Amino acid sequence: MKHLEDIKQRLRDFAATREWDQFHSPKNLSMALIAEAAELVEHFQWLTEEQSANLPPDKHTEVEEELADILIYLIRTADKLDVDLLLAAQRKIEKNERKYPIDKVKGSSKKYTELD
Repeated sequence: MKHLEDIKQRLRDFAATREWDQFHSPKNLSMALIAEAAELVEHFQWLTEEQSANLPPDKHTEVEEELADILIYLIRTADKLDVDLLLAAQRKIEKNERKYPIDKVKGSSKKYTELD
């Protein structure tokens, strides 16, 4: 499964064969997504910047699984809402490039509303 469409179809099949599609409303999926994101954050809570960048193998595996859960719920939510994630991401990057011009933001963490 190297392509997003392959993963999306496998997730559709997974939910359908278990008769779970009835539970996969955008509301429920987005709530599950945020719960998984919170579980990811728990792994980094109280770590230093260096510790967060150098996780031990067992912690790295746990983080990998949380990231996978987030991706799964994101793909399912987008599928239910008929959102092309790759196209949406491309459009958002282009929008961010306009909001954050290099000459105004290079090396700065300011939000676009704080720029000169």
